[in-house]
Amino acid sequence: MNPRQTPSEKPKYFDLDIHGIGYLNRARLVTPETGTPFLSVTVAALRGPADAVQYTHFDCVVVGEEAKDLVRQLMPAIEADMKVLVGFHLSDLQAESFVFKQGDKAGTTGVGLKSRLLRFQWIKVEGNPYYPAITGNTVVA
Repeated sequence: MNPRQTPSEKPKYFDLDIHGIGYLNRARLVTPETGTPFLSVTVAALRGPADAVQYTHFDCVVVGEEAKDLVRQLMPAIEADMKVLVGFHLSDLQAESFVFKQGDKAGTTGVGLKSRLLRFQWIKVEGNPYYPAITGNTVVA
């Protein structure tokens, strides 16, 4: 709290939110040398015309509690290279530079997009609805 802020005032934030459709890849538990382990996933977001789709990759820390549960459930499907298509909500986008260590681009600089995965609007695994759960003709959110 800053000196001008009264106890009843809430801090103000500027949100940078991203909503889209994409595929989940590389779901993993990351255990840093220092700090707390966290769940991470790569979202390959679709963009451009439907007949010439392009992808933008976001490396995400999964922060929403329901999103964490769903990613943990989906890890076997992701590891089995099943198509896990999602409607997603990301926040706090940041670009981070890195140097390629191997391959054709070894020694050159690249840019990675980092974000926080807040929630899913829906999920399909191999084209079948997964979330919200569907029972009979009823959608269970």
